[in-house]
Amino acid sequence: MTGHDEPQAAAAVRGGLTSFPRAGTAVVFGAGGGIGGALLAALRAADSFETVVAFSRSTSPSIDLLDEASLERAASFAADKGELRLVIDATGFLHDERQSPEKTWRQLDSGKLARSFALNAIGPALIMKHVLPRLPRTGKAVFATLSARVGSIGDNRLGGWYSYRASKAALNQLVRTAAVELARRAPDALCVALHPGTVATALSAPFAATGVEVHSPAAAAGHLLAVVDQLPADANGGFFDWRGSPVPW
Repeated sequence: MTGHDEPQAAAAVRGGLTSFPRAGTAVVFGAGGGIGGALLAALRAADSFETVVAFSRSTSPSIDLLDEASLERAASFAADKGELRLVIDATGFLHDERQSPEKTWRQLDSGKLARSFALNAIGPALIMKHVLPRLPRTGKAVFATLSARVGSIGDNRLGGWYSYRASKAALNQLVRTAAVELARRAPDALCVALHPGTVATALSAPFAATGVEVHSPAAAAGHLLAVVDQLPADANGGFFDWRGSPVPW
């Protein structure tokens, strides 16, 4: 992604998310991260929703992916603001000072595997648990969670990154399963996984390979919102990249 592409992505968002009913509420979980913060700014600039709500560890109410009660409080707080038309889960964990992606099975550790699953799969699943029943029964509504192409089993040819790959693959299955149930309750609603591409954030910075297309957070947010706006009715349960192309499971 070059700087010349960013204004085009931003312009797509400023044009508004026209596929959604007006006067709804948009929500970003994980608004304290690079992509989450950019999504929040883009949604506010788009002026397509009456209310835009942000959740992170530092908001009020705050969220903690390891504390289900905090996620339930956040979902209830957002729903009280108005109809939940767009909810984006922009949380995600790859590395920190305690652990890094595994290069070999010799580095596998039960505690670190469990931590990756707790943050990348179980936490988002609990967000779905409390958000999906609150989506309107009619009219377009979208729950989207940020997954990753490396979570694709069919696309895995390099190996490594065991816990991150596996936890994102688990997230994809949770999305697919929840989408089936959602369709019975709210046939116009969508539950999808999105791959934002490689984005210039603290999460991906140490691992961006030479020659890989890197997006700024603002450009990534513009692309993701454009994809969400263009999702057709049969996209429920799908996994899409930042261009809107399906990603293999």
